[in-house]
Amino acid sequence: MLKTNFIIATVIIASLTACNNSQQKETTENKTVVEQPKGLVQEVLTKERRDALTPDQIIQTFKEGNERFIKNELTARDHSAQVRKSAMGQFPKAVVLSCLDSRVPVEDVFDRGIGDIFVGRVAGNFVNEDLLGSMEFGCKVAGAKVILVLGHEHCGAVKSAIDDVKLGNITAMLSKIRPAVDMVKYEGDRTSSNPEFVHQVCESNVKHTIEQIRTKSSILKEMEDNGQIKIIGGVYDMDSGKVTFLE
Repeated sequence: MLKTNFIIATVIIASLTACNNSQQKETTENKTVVEQPKGLVQEVLTKERRDALTPDQIIQTFKEGNERFIKNELTARDHSAQVRKSAMGQFPKAVVLSCLDSRVPVEDVFDRGIGDIFVGRVAGNFVNEDLLGSMEFGCKVAGAKVILVLGHEHCGAVKSAIDDVKLGNITAMLSKIRPAVDMVKYEGDRTSSNPEFVHQVCESNVKHTIEQIRTKSSILKEMEDNGQIKIIGGVYDMDSGKVTFLE
């Protein structure tokens, strides 16, 4: 009887050990797949590749990337590898000033990877001293060649500026957008409940921001005049994902 129980116990232990080894092997194999994914873009933008691009070529890559985003054909990237490869340096080709809105995933909208672009965000995509300084760093110091001011449809900050909302620090923030409201010549309903007017103010705000960049940053204005950079605008359509460039 004892011999029989010993044999049974031995069989059970052997079975459990085999099962455990199998699970460990499966876990190890799965871990290997995660650590070394196949077929994903691992490279990051280098200084040589960035410097070889013209502002127009960079703008074209944005347009092509946005088309891939619309079609849900984003480039498959190994972000872990890109993080490691960009740890000691970065050479972004553009600066994008976007709204704070969570529905505007800037890198995805243009199918860009880690190290490709600088992104500054503030509700209403306006500029102040801090953002202008960031842009000057991005272009004059770090070598980016395009500044894109990206507005978007259904912008809460734009709507609040239209309705002249007063609330804490939001009041001062919206004062940066109010000039864009006043610049729109529109005879109809000038409230946030009118989509047509909101759209016109959205475009006006992008154009106003571009003008503020040129007026308040002599560094960026000189770089643009010399053809070193281009300052452009665009509006993101939340219904389709398409960016309409305001050229």
